[in-house]
Amino acid sequence: MKKFKYLILYLTTFCLTGCFTDNDDNIVQASEINDFIYKGMSIFYLYKDNVEVLSNDRFSSDAEYADYLNGFSDPFDLFESLIYDRQNVDRFSWLVDDYFELERQFQGITGTNGMEFTLFPEPNTTNGVFGVVRLVLPNSDADLQGIKRGDIFYAINGEELFFDAASGNNNFNLFDSQSYTINLGTYDDKGTPDDSDDTVESLNQNVLLTKSDYTENPIYETGIFDVGGEKVGYLMFNGFTPGYDDELNEVFGSFKSNNVQHLVLDLRYNPGGRVSIETSLASMITGQFTGQLFTRLIRNSILENTDYNFENKISDGSTINSLGLNKVYVLTTQRSASASEGLINGLNPYIDVIQIGTTTTGKTQASITLYDSPDFSREGVNPNHTYAMQPLIADGVNKDGIKVPNTGLIPDIEFRENGLNYGVIGDENEPFLAVALAEIANGITKFDFTKFESLPRLKQPIKDSNDFITHKGGMIMD
Repeated sequence: MKKFKYLILYLTTFCLTGCFTDNDDNIVQASEINDFIYKGMSIFYLYKDNVEVLSNDRFSSDAEYADYLNGFSDPFDLFESLIYDRQNVDRFSWLVDDYFELERQFQGITGTNGMEFTLFPEPNTTNGVFGVVRLVLPNSDADLQGIKRGDIFYAINGEELFFDAASGNNNFNLFDSQSYTINLGTYDDKGTPDDSDDTVESLNQNVLLTKSDYTENPIYETGIFDVGGEKVGYLMFNGFTPGYDDELNEVFGSFKSNNVQHLVLDLRYNPGGRVSIETSLASMITGQFTGQLFTRLIRNSILENTDYNFENKISDGSTINSLGLNKVYVLTTQRSASASEGLINGLNPYIDVIQIGTTTTGKTQASITLYDSPDFSREGVNPNHTYAMQPLIADGVNKDGIKVPNTGLIPDIEFRENGLNYGVIGDENEPFLAVALAEIANGITKFDFTKFESLPRLKQPIKDSNDFITHKGGMIMD
């Protein structure tokens, strides 16, 4: 880390001073915040070489640079002007005006009532919407109020949900309130396979939910199953969040002591997190590749690449409990992103990764939090404002130089969750897990999919509760 800081100080002084100086009064007048944004992006940004205004010789004088900064009254406008191809290439860099809240999110702390849900078009209505609870966080208000995975709601505070696809108009701001009441319903398929008569009916049951600060443990569920006389470990892991190394290592210690021979890793709702945690998890799954390259983060033309190798220790120095597996089964959805995809990609050259589910998000890049300080770290941060950036600074590749395509990772075995038959997480009959266990036992060609296909199938989701949480997930470089 010290070497990294010295490099940044060197780059800040050597590469940029010829064009402008930190202590020039004109620059401070132009904007401390804008100066911080431009300098940080000109050093760290992955696509620096694709943005002409970020070139090292762009400005011939301090006055020219100050005039440039003065052209942006809103720091967010400046930041967006420096983004390379927002629609197709860089979809994930961002700027915040409150880094305290950003730090809380990275620590797994959010204001939530604990109900995670997906919104679907309501059948046989013009713009109607209904929600299905996909996950309930343990000991959250939703959990205490008895909300369960698979519960359906059609309205908030008695106001029916709607979404106009043509205009984008909706009333999803109802979810922004600190407290709101969900109006529960049920899906009625009228006992027919044809969905032309399907409706969502009221149960006349209402539940008040209240948000509070909640620290989410990414280890949501674990289990061990006996399949054909062999032990299968199961782990639902919902975020590569720092601070849970010990607990994660204990889970693998239990797997190891119980002679687990197969592993089902459930990343279906995992939006990403720290690359270091991703590397530790890969090392727990394997163990036979210690010291070899797991993933390489490719930087821009003025910064060195960063390698992450398979490890035999966690962050506190404890020995990693490794399973030494040559095959792993990973459950994914479109919500599986960044570090989740990086884990699959990094393991692919070493072991057989059987991906079950749907295509992932397609995010290859890593980011880092930049603060307004001499070396852009949290130490010595400018007390005059609380802006921070999270720009993309590297593109992850595996040991073969392959990165995750921006179209996502395609599953080996396709299976899509059905909101009307979610099942209980961790139960061997939960559909997603059942497919994985069947593949381990007999091979998927012998699995009976008809019991799922006979159920009503919902249309493509409109929104997900994570869409209402700004900047959740990502692949974060330490």
